[in-house]
Amino acid sequence: MAERNGVPAISVMTSAFADAAELMARVQGVPHHPFAVIEHPIASADAAGIDARAQEAVEKAVAVLVSL
Repeated sequence: MAERNGVPAISVMTSAFADAAELMARVQGVPHHPFAVIEHPIASADAAGIDARAQEAVEKAVAVLVSL
């Protein structure tokens, strides 16, 4: 994982996968790994919906990374 090498990192996933991602982070020894969780599902979203979720992910990721 990038964090182990001193590189700030964040994971992006939809809300349906957040619990599993948090569990995997704990198992991998990174219990406080930051996540940008966006609305689920994305497979059925139209282009505008995908753009909105991407913007949301970027905003959340930036907020987390600048607070590290």
